Amino acid sequence: MIAARLIDHVWATRKAEALNGLKFMLAEVIGGLNAGERFIVADKISAGVGDRVIISMGSSARRMLEDDAIPVDAVVIGIIDEDCHFE
Repeated sequence: MIAARLIDHVWATRKAEALNGLKFMLAEVIGGLNAGERFIVADKISAGVGDRVIISMGSSARRMLEDDAIPVDAVVIGIIDEDCHFE
């Protein structure tokens, strides 16, 4: 799992049918060796820009979406409380 901050929305006018209904966000890693790295995540828990979140990657991410065949590598699985410090 990775701690990140959601920094923007990612809009896709066309995408694979399996991805319909998913919201995509641009996330930036906070803390650790990969701090500052950015990547796209799927969000099913209605997190918003500026939220600090927990991200799951790989097969664990697909399980969160309940579809092992879905073409997703990273999913927001939680919103971090404001009293936690990573930076």
